[in-house]
Amino acid sequence: MRLFRRSPQSDAVTSQALERTRRSWLGRIGGLFGGGAVDEALWESLEETLIGADTGVETTLAVIERVRASRPRDADGVRARLRDELVVILEAPQRDAAPGRAAGRLWGATSDGEAEAGPAPVVVLVVGVNGSGKTTAVARLAYAAQVEGSRVLCAAADTFRAAAIDQLRHWGTRLGFDVVAHQQGADPAAVVFDALEAARARGADLLLIDTAGRLHNKQNLMDELTKIRRVIERQLGRGPDEVALVLDATTGQNGLAQARAFIEAVEVTAVVLTKLDGSARGGIVFAIASELGLPVRFVGTGEEPGDLAAFDPAAFVDALLASPQLAEATQPAER
Repeated sequence: MRLFRRSPQSDAVTSQALERTRRSWLGRIGGLFGGGAVDEALWESLEETLIGADTGVETTLAVIERVRASRPRDADGVRARLRDELVVILEAPQRDAAPGRAAGRLWGATSDGEAEAGPAPVVVLVVGVNGSGKTTAVARLAYAAQVEGSRVLCAAADTFRAAAIDQLRHWGTRLGFDVVAHQQGADPAAVVFDALEAARARGADLLLIDTAGRLHNKQNLMDELTKIRRVIERQLGRGPDEVALVLDATTGQNGLAQARAFIEAVEVTAVVLTKLDGSARGGIVFAIASELGLPVRFVGTGEEPGDLAAFDPAAFVDALLASPQLAEATQPAER
């Protein structure tokens, strides 16, 4: 199972979703290169622009240093080298898990290009703070898998909030996937146990598990996620095939703090970046890859069930650095 591949359509909607980010800060890069001169003012402006985009000070300084070391002759050379450096940052965790990070078995690829997920049901544990768009991301992942012909089951293991259970049930009714749920306040691990049993009995290909996102007590969060993981391991003989962390692109650097809390609690293998279409801080993608060593696998690009695009580093960077004229030419027609 390979949840949707990159396509011309996914590239186009990603470019459209990046419009706010591009116009707010990265659009400035095109103006920086207009004069053609490579001087200290250019480097300072480029540094300021990247940091202002929430790319992160550490990541920005490292990128600028490598670009300068290549001694580009003109502004076009700076732009080309910058593009290559940004792509490399995003591609590194896509290929190999960083030291101390677990590798996913579903969305990563082996040397022959095939995923290494275990036998059905493939299990994806979805984590993230409340308000990040986590439950909606679960529904969109379910929708994408259904479009590709997979039978999907979802577990409403965020039993802390009745609204989360109701929201997932609503999505299930709307999109046609089954949801296993208990009452508010139930043991999340018990929900997961029942969902695994149901997935086997119903022949589900994919089980998506929505979890609670409260962060006021990290030890409680860690204990809860650890218990869920033990249930999965006992039932399937392996841990989750992916642990997807849902991050809100509009939170900028605050998203890194959220990510670190969940990394402490569970072996995160992938990032789903939501609300990209409403963010002026698209640089957070580079900080996630560089500072956390996590691969961004999907980006939310709108409000509809299908508005979740497979993430491609080169296409993402090209969309960010595109000139306004090229960006407008590549945007999809209104739906």
